[in-house]
Amino acid sequence: MPTTILVPSGVLGLGFSQAALDRGVAMGCDAIAIDGGSTDSGPHSLGTGQSKYSRGVSKAEWRALMRARAQLGVPLIIGTAGTSGTDSTVDWMYDITCELAAELGQTLRVARLYCEQAPGFVVDRLAAGRVTPLSPAPDIDAERLHGMAHIVALAGAEQVQAALDSGTDIVIAGRTTDTAIIAALPLARGAHPGACWHGAKIAECGALCSTHPGSGVIRVTFDRTGFEVEPMAPEAACTPHTVSAHMLYENSDPFRLYEPGGYLDVSGARYQALDARCVRVEGSEWVPGPYTVKLEGARLAGYQTMLLAILREARYVTHAQAWADKLVDTLQAHVANQLGLDSADFSIELRLIGVNAALGALETRVSQPAEVGALCLITAQTQDLADEIGRLANPFMLHMPLTEDEPLPTFAFPYSPAQTSRGPVFEFALNHVMALDSPMDAFRLQLSEVGPDARVA
Repeated sequence: MPTTILVPSGVLGLGFSQAALDRGVAMGCDAIAIDGGSTDSGPHSLGTGQSKYSRGVSKAEWRALMRARAQLGVPLIIGTAGTSGTDSTVDWMYDITCELAAELGQTLRVARLYCEQAPGFVVDRLAAGRVTPLSPAPDIDAERLHGMAHIVALAGAEQVQAALDSGTDIVIAGRTTDTAIIAALPLARGAHPGACWHGAKIAECGALCSTHPGSGVIRVTFDRTGFEVEPMAPEAACTPHTVSAHMLYENSDPFRLYEPGGYLDVSGARYQALDARCVRVEGSEWVPGPYTVKLEGARLAGYQTMLLAILREARYVTHAQAWADKLVDTLQAHVANQLGLDSADFSIELRLIGVNAALGALETRVSQPAEVGALCLITAQTQDLADEIGRLANPFMLHMPLTEDEPLPTFAFPYSPAQTSRGPVFEFALNHVMALDSPMDAFRLQLSEVGPDARVA
């Protein structure tokens, strides 16, 4: 029996067309699945256990999806809830769900899939030789693992299936692979495994696999030989090109995609346009392997202060990199001499916005901008220390000349005060996989009934 999954958007909080969602609901589906986040925006969300998305926007979009779920009577699934999928962001999403259940008068069974890992559990697995590095991966040991702010394991289809098997209306999952929440139900119903994983990969970002990526809503149907994908916005179309190209998105190998328990091989996939808007794909294969789950961890890297100056005088724009190198050397020397700090106690980085702020030394496109933003990032062991170094840096950011035999320049601060305390900053500190004997060994499932007629456990 074919299984259809409706994917409203690439992530909750990004937005989607309500008209396109309504069209998808009218056509019907067996589940609604949406991603809640990723590592795209860096380690801060994982480090703090907080969502980067607006609570108000997330609640408004979740309201529309809870209404759609009630109309269809199908499960609603969110993975990587609250951006990073920590226990706290799962609970953040659960609180929103409880509020909406009361407001909408819906009584629901909600499954929470927790994916956060206790450091001691990972330490034991590491000692047993069951945690291995990917490439690149930092060195880890017991001390480093216990020093992490949060560690999560990426759940696969099996953990989402366990939640669905409970008869739940809504699944709020911690960190999952982007594909797992889409592939779980069709896999459980016996659809072609290669098609399930491939179709899930294509649909993971909603209409990004179509000619109008911003339209959001996509509908993907799985059967015993392949899958079909169609956007719900009338102005959007899926073509063999847009569908096949999505295997390149966030994937180092356009033919292979690794998931818990194996990998997807699309080297033999065939893409056929069924009409002007819908594509069918067959020939993808699932290759089983050892059951491992990816681990992600974040650790506190320090506290940061930021200053921003604007260089506009042509000579300084031309020689911005030389000026930046001199400024960093000057500041490091002053911090060491005047504040008595060792280089291990702080770092100073200058990024030239408009020149090479994104790629640094790897930048190959050289042009002459009208002005350059000089972004100074100071990281230290405490916020007070980072702020103190920022105060020392302030006059140099405003007046430091290229050479000592010229008048002092004055650059522009775009706001006052020029210094901003950014607070704690985090860094990714795990890129490893952990072997499991059973898929649920590293995960926890909690079931609740919420809403006006909920029974108290």
